[in-house]
Amino acid sequence: MLCAVIFDFDGVIADSEALHLRAFNVLLKPFGVEISTEAYYRDYLGLTDFECFTQVVADRHLGLDEAAVRDLVARKNRIFKEFAATEGHIIDGVVPFLSLLGDANIPMAICSGARRTEIQQILDQAGLGRCFETVVAADDVAKGKPDPEGFLLTLEKLNQNRRPPIVSSQCVVIEDSHWGLSAARAAEMRTIAVTNSYDAAQLTTADLVVARLDTLTLQQLHQLCHTP
Repeated sequence: MLCAVIFDFDGVIADSEALHLRAFNVLLKPFGVEISTEAYYRDYLGLTDFECFTQVVADRHLGLDEAAVRDLVARKNRIFKEFAATEGHIIDGVVPFLSLLGDANIPMAICSGARRTEIQQILDQAGLGRCFETVVAADDVAKGKPDPEGFLLTLEKLNQNRRPPIVSSQCVVIEDSHWGLSAARAAEMRTIAVTNSYDAAQLTTADLVVARLDTLTLQQLHQLCHTP
């Protein structure tokens, strides 16, 4: 039986991946580096900010130490928030789907590689902050996706003061990338992929692939959780 739905954020709830890429490139420009859209979606999209900068530093032999990378992360957070203040918006189909789950009293959570302040800003702008019982962000984990740490922590937080506890197979995770799908599978959760960032052919590891969240029904979600 379905007991919880856990959402990725960027590319699932918020149309914000392009804003992240722009913010990365603002800070990488002084180093003579620009991440192309193709490279971002192929190599970096599923990473946390720290992981992304660390990988770019290694890929481009920039020679920056951890302290310098963390400074870039903090500056990128500020730039992203400036972009999101005017350009961040919720993906079509998300709000009706949240309403469907809310009316059915299905607990909802977010597990994202974005930073908490970035997530909260867009949720607050859209008036959606109260939809989610808990938010697990990059700030909360040592390892980003495809490691399952974030999803397992999300489940742990959902189960605080909840009896009987929710088990992994009763959770449906909604993702837009193979990094997230791998993490959810490693956490033994059911998976739905939405084709906001990648086409369906690149998301075949999901239990179900959809183009819009508002095409999903409660029956489909419950059926996923009955799948052995």
